[in-house]
Amino acid sequence: MAVCDTCAMPELPEVETTRRGLAPHVEGRRVAAVALRRPDLRWPIPPEVATLLPGQRIDAVRRRAKYLLLDTTAGSALLHLGMSGSLRVLPADAPLRTHDHFDIALAGTGRTLGRVLRFNDPRRFGCLLWQPPGEVHPLLRGLGPEPLADEFDGDYLFARSRGRRAPVKTFLMDQAIVVGVGNIYAAEALFAAGISPLRAAGRVSRERYRLLAGAVRRILEHAITRGGTTLRDFLAPDGAPGYFEQELSAYGRGGAPCPNCGRPLKQASIGQRATVWCGHCQR
Repeated sequence: MAVCDTCAMPELPEVETTRRGLAPHVEGRRVAAVALRRPDLRWPIPPEVATLLPGQRIDAVRRRAKYLLLDTTAGSALLHLGMSGSLRVLPADAPLRTHDHFDIALAGTGRTLGRVLRFNDPRRFGCLLWQPPGEVHPLLRGLGPEPLADEFDGDYLFARSRGRRAPVKTFLMDQAIVVGVGNIYAAEALFAAGISPLRAAGRVSRERYRLLAGAVRRILEHAITRGGTTLRDFLAPDGAPGYFEQELSAYGRGGAPCPNCGRPLKQASIGQRATVWCGHCQR
């Protein structure tokens, strides 16, 4: 079972925005029922989701890379939004829309009526899986550190990059190196650090990796506060789009003037991904 996180959207800030939006409405609530309207999404939905999740209290909503986990004592529901998925907390009687594939019904508390956590995914590239307690799902094994964690820094990138001939952009998007830095934020971080995405990862100095790690952290944190990047299919849990797209310096701007020097931004394909950079400012 494998998933291409570098080609899946939303990216880490969108998933973190979703997690933060869901947590206040979901954490501490008991699952009343699970309604599956199809047996599979990207992969078959395991029976444990329907048999073990009902009756459990959701203790936490966590994010690992671009996955969300709903933790209970019986195990964790593992979700991925894929390219077009969205999760919303809605009234229990909210009318169904096309591509609403499953509901996790939440019991009410006191005078608060129950609600549903509803997943909509037109392309069905998302997933709903199960992680038993005390185990790590195969999709989460072998992942690198979180880009906002203390262990992710320039020294770490420098050490992992030695001897690597792959372009630094490909290296940065490798989920075994660091999780959640997809095409958009890799392009933006490399632009901010002044590093050409074409440069071999093993030929980037320690000091420049320190600049890059700082740029990754700064850009991701800012994107999270701004609600992520508005893309055609992404909506936050409240139905609102993200607001970071208008601030992009490189991604999607091939041929446009560089924000720093005014020269036209270059565009090429690296690892089958569209890549934009400034040939003057990024070396």
